[in-house]
Amino acid sequence: MTSFDFFHVSDDERARAAAHARMAASEAALIPDIPADTPLRPVNRVAVIGAGTMGGGIALSLASIGIPVTLIDSSAAGLERGLARVKDLCATSVQRGKLAQAEMDQRLALITGSLLIADVSDADLVIEAVFEDMGLKQDIFRQLDAHARPGAILATNTSGLDVDAIAAVTRRPQDVVGAHFFSPAHVMKLLEVVRGAQTAPDVIATLMNLGRRMGKIAVLARIYPGFIGNALFRNYTREAHFLVEDGALPHEVDEALKKFGYAMGIFAVHDMAGNDVGYQTRKAQMATRATDRRWNDLILKLCDQGRLGQKSGKGWYRYEAGDRTPRRDPELERFIVEESARMGLPRQAIDEEELIKRCLYGMVNEGARLLEHGIALRPSDIDITYLTGYGFPAHHGGPMYLADRIGLPQVLADIRRLHAQYGHWWQPAPLLEQLVRDGRCFADLQPER
Repeated sequence: MTSFDFFHVSDDERARAAAHARMAASEAALIPDIPADTPLRPVNRVAVIGAGTMGGGIALSLASIGIPVTLIDSSAAGLERGLARVKDLCATSVQRGKLAQAEMDQRLALITGSLLIADVSDADLVIEAVFEDMGLKQDIFRQLDAHARPGAILATNTSGLDVDAIAAVTRRPQDVVGAHFFSPAHVMKLLEVVRGAQTAPDVIATLMNLGRRMGKIAVLARIYPGFIGNALFRNYTREAHFLVEDGALPHEVDEALKKFGYAMGIFAVHDMAGNDVGYQTRKAQMATRATDRRWNDLILKLCDQGRLGQKSGKGWYRYEAGDRTPRRDPELERFIVEESARMGLPRQAIDEEELIKRCLYGMVNEGARLLEHGIALRPSDIDITYLTGYGFPAHHGGPMYLADRIGLPQVLADIRRLHAQYGHWWQPAPLLEQLVRDGRCFADLQPER
């Protein structure tokens, strides 16, 4: 079996990948059971619940297309910080010459603050953008059910929670939908629209259209842990962490990913975002999670040591004051080697090709599961999600497109090898096995227009 070159892409292949991305962006707007001429619900005024970074970014995105927004927070201090952050974002755009002062004033005038959830009453669309906690979101949706006008769309900006469980606390599940914006919401081009079991077709059509109006690529997903984007990302990050436990060092994984085409390696990304993101949730899950598989807990141990990333001056790398350049840290590397020994994992050298395969093929395998279960409508929806929301190298065209280029028999052979070696997480997806048996590829699953 010939080896695939992950690190050199011809100009012709780059052009084909670009054409695939354009097709994927166009196809994402097409939903087989919702006609293109479906009447849309009006979206003339929006309320955003939660004035944090995400809520403020969403409000700014809406104001930038002329939609008045009420930004609501439960805390006066939180609301004040949120409105100040929005003003700062606009001011930065003016300073950089990307926005005229008059335009800034116009946008800011469209955003008003409130401490009362009852002020959603005149909104055509309400977007909840609070902390990723099911109980909190359900409590807010009970209040929205009481205060929002009949026919208003109630959207939750969740990155992976069950939208049906949120809809279930209302008397109007047909009006509830997932609207997963990506941070910073006023910049990122991806919007995952998440369809619940009872979400009305015109609600889906309206959200998809609103995403396009905001200059975003809107991709439809069904309910699944992490939907499309974070479902694959979970596999990507987990395997990167296992690679470090198995013998690679963070800078070796990151250098291979950058050589593959990512702007940043995953460990540098962790340090930038903060290694403590999701810390409490993961700690709480440890008591009840399955014991028949391997888990990646190294990042939790870094947090326990205060290695939170750039904000603490050390994480997977070390950072000097006023400088965000990641630098290798001998102390961290010694700790990793010691942890491998403690876990009984013999460390071994891992070449660049294997590093990429283990990071990439877990995503491809999970993508096949999403297609099999109808979570994603088509392979290209997975590709455009990754190209626009997760920094997947554009010249590779997306994980599913790249898998077809490599050849699914070769991809499956490696997944089977990894499954034999590492177990649970590498169980081959039945759809992937079926496609190989049939001599087909992911592109063959693209629906006819």
